[in-house]
Amino acid sequence: MLHSKFLAVIVGALSLALGLWTVLAGIPALGMAAGIVGLIAGLIALVPTPTTAPTSAPATADPARAGTAPDRRRTDDPVDLSQIAEPADRATVPASEPPDRHRAPEDGAGAPELLTDPDTELFSEAYLRVALDSRLASARRHLRPVALAILEVTEGMPDDMAVDAPAERVAEAIRETVREADIACRMDDGTFAVILEDTPENGAVWTVERIRRNLVSRFGHHTLWAGVACYPAHAFDSPELMTQVRNALAAAKEWNQDRIEVAAAE
Repeated sequence: MLHSKFLAVIVGALSLALGLWTVLAGIPALGMAAGIVGLIAGLIALVPTPTTAPTSAPATADPARAGTAPDRRRTDDPVDLSQIAEPADRATVPASEPPDRHRAPEDGAGAPELLTDPDTELFSEAYLRVALDSRLASARRHLRPVALAILEVTEGMPDDMAVDAPAERVAEAIRETVREADIACRMDDGTFAVILEDTPENGAVWTVERIRRNLVSRFGHHTLWAGVACYPAHAFDSPELMTQVRNALAAAKEWNQDRIEVAAAE
């Protein structure tokens, strides 16, 4: 705007000077033209030049004046993680107590059954019942024998003063004798049972004899009675096999010395 006014003043001054010269020179037409140019320059100087207001971004509403806070957070604003609630499905669950590996899940009556004997770490009688059914089912499919032996051991000679051999000692001798595929258990009445996979009756008798020799060689004289029964020679299911081996053990205990008795074939 200042530039246009300055230019109009200059043009007006030149027109005035030209008009005076034409008057003095006696040229009226040229003086009139100079006057018109000066008039136009004066009008231009008087007319204000419109100014363009700078474009500004729309003002952001003040949350405090509006009475409500904005419902969105800028992505570049820092986030306070402590103020964010954890989803319900990801909430921290208190750790439960570690399961007892000696106990099986509770049965229908609510009483858990032991899977292992706490004193010897051998399997329990409850485990033997399940394992025997499984091994017999496998033996039927593959047409292979399975032997079951039950042992009762006393320390020293079999007289009126004889006492049961320490359970840990007998368990150690059994572990060192049987194979990994075999299953050694301690029964509820204190006797010991061994399931021998793919083993006929003569192999079962030899395994029991090796257990007896292990005991005697390491801990002195022990008296061992054992009953042996085999599938399919003496029984075809686990209850019948258990009955046969118990009867064989009872027959072995009639002897006042070490004795391994094999069930009678029917």
